[in-house]
Amino acid sequence: MTDESSERPLVPCTTRDVAMYFLRLGATGFGGPVALAGYMQRDLVEERRWFSKQEYLDGLALAQLAPGPLAAQLAIYFGWARGGAWGATVVGLAFVLPSFLMVLVLAALYVRFEGLTWMRGAFYGIGAAVIALMVRSVHKLAKLSLAKDRVLWGIAGVSALVTAWTESEMLAVFVAGGAIAMIAQRVRDRAPPAAAMLVWAPDWLLAGLAGPASGSTLWNLAWYFTEAGAFVFGSGLAIVPFLRTGVVERFGWLDDQQFLDAVAVAMITPGPVVITVAFIGFLVAGLGGAVVAALATFLPCWFFTVLPAPHYQRFARNTTLRAFVLGVTAAATGAIAGATFVLGRRAIGDPWTIVIALATLAVITRFKKVNEPMVIVATGVLGIALRALWPA
Repeated sequence: MTDESSERPLVPCTTRDVAMYFLRLGATGFGGPVALAGYMQRDLVEERRWFSKQEYLDGLALAQLAPGPLAAQLAIYFGWARGGAWGATVVGLAFVLPSFLMVLVLAALYVRFEGLTWMRGAFYGIGAAVIALMVRSVHKLAKLSLAKDRVLWGIAGVSALVTAWTESEMLAVFVAGGAIAMIAQRVRDRAPPAAAMLVWAPDWLLAGLAGPASGSTLWNLAWYFTEAGAFVFGSGLAIVPFLRTGVVERFGWLDDQQFLDAVAVAMITPGPVVITVAFIGFLVAGLGGAVVAALATFLPCWFFTVLPAPHYQRFARNTTLRAFVLGVTAAATGAIAGATFVLGRRAIGDPWTIVIALATLAVITRFKKVNEPMVIVATGVLGIALRALWPA
């Protein structure tokens, strides 16, 4: 099937246009990296035609190859594509700022009133709805990036199984996917396969749950969240196990329930899921901790996107490298599908959540223009009501 969006001419856009789009997406985009990447593909490629299908696939592949949160890196790539390093900076800030401010408010309330019990009820309903949004996005991403290529579908399938089984996303799977696709391209071109392997305010606002933080705590926060941003690959789901190991077990900053509350906050606010780092930082060290944790997490992903982008673009038309990128993209799509399964297994565990997930999927499939934030609000209210009537 011919991709209609690739045949139509692109519409010119400025860095300001792209920044304003991502400011809105950061304020209204729910569903985590899968859904956010799907929104970008729908809005920027299909509807507005600001970017070509190939530019989108290039950005998706580069974001998956580099460490850091996928959705934020993809946004930064789009900013770079239209405005260089300055565009990447402006768009990255625009995308993250709305959810960062929302998380700050929720974190301040959490510290001020010692917990958000209602939030777990909201997440009960929202979690099931989010799975439906992710399923739809995975379907659209698969259609866009895999087409009818059996090799790419095989790579995506293996990646999905590995992600679902290990509950993590591994760089080795993406590199292997790229290498396999590269070899397959060489075989199709009747070139020696071996040649393919040669290419590669108040107190509660300034203090955390344990009171004002020391300088050493802020330093540990900065160093640890820099590690998280620099060495964890893939979606927001991939960073959660890494964060729990350090935040709960290694440093003992939060207990398991507080950490789960932080993850819930990230899921019920729009924008990148990894913004949970700001909530965690606030609980540990107040406003300063939130700023330090967010900057430490997102700065590495800015560097890992902007620095290689010019060189990546230069060699992007090489057919062998293109095959490698297609393989990586297929592995990324499979990994995201596997992550959806992992998250779905945790969010959907009883008849009510099954009904919510299926009903949400039916609504967003049947009504293409449905207001997704309203779906999130409705399922959150329903979750609170169900938890009030039938406590866990």
